[in-house]
Amino acid sequence: MSTSILPRIVATDLDGTLLNSSGVITPRTRQALRSARSAGAEIVFVTARAPRGVREIAGQAGVTGIAICSNGAIVYDLTTDEIVASHPLDRAAAKGVARALTAALPGVGLAVETGRSVLAEPAYTRRIAHDLAYLREVSSVFDGDEPIVKLLAQSRTRTADEMVAAMPAEVEGLAEVTHSGVDGLLEISAPGVTKAGTLDLLCRERGIAPGEVVAFGDMPNDLAVLAYAGAGYAMANAHHLVLAAIERRTLSNDEDGVAAVLEALYG
Repeated sequence: MSTSILPRIVATDLDGTLLNSSGVITPRTRQALRSARSAGAEIVFVTARAPRGVREIAGQAGVTGIAICSNGAIVYDLTTDEIVASHPLDRAAAKGVARALTAALPGVGLAVETGRSVLAEPAYTRRIAHDLAYLREVSSVFDGDEPIVKLLAQSRTRTADEMVAAMPAEVEGLAEVTHSGVDGLLEISAPGVTKAGTLDLLCRERGIAPGEVVAFGDMPNDLAVLAYAGAGYAMANAHHLVLAAIERRTLSNDEDGVAAVLEALYG
């Protein structure tokens, strides 16, 4: 990215990136985001979180507009609390992935993110305090007809990296498989649905080239966005695959790494 051209889009992951380890936006980061907006940049969250997990953070950060949620499966309007676009996983494909997963990873627990709630089978034991009000326990995630924004697979005996390595070949082409740093959890979306793909659609709508985007991330689900952006920065605390693939680095999320770059760019 030319230093003479200020990025028009700041695309940032949240957990492990914009948020510190306590899950908050620091005053320094809030000010850096404000400076970027004052310079004309649009702040776009690109996150694995569902919309319900994003709006409060946007309030902390003073960010409005569009957020890319659920690893690119949802485009969410922060101002109106509306899902303006959704790219769910085909139900038949999701069932095929689930069959392959349970065969390859005995004991795996399944859940479905619908965009507004979570459906969890008994073997899926992960619980997040702020999500409990939106979680419904079901005998099978495929019994209803709610959209499958993300299929979630949890193992209590394997890491997410080990789960990816064990993925059977027949899953390829049926879905996008990634993870965002939660131990033992895979996140599965429709084929071609990634943070980067949805960000590209948004940029095209605005007439913005990839070279006018600066991006930040820390986990494998951020890799495509960091590669897409004219300037993609890996956090110092990033996953080893991200650090191996991305040349640009910034400080950790607990050292205001995003703010450090934005201050250099926008003053």
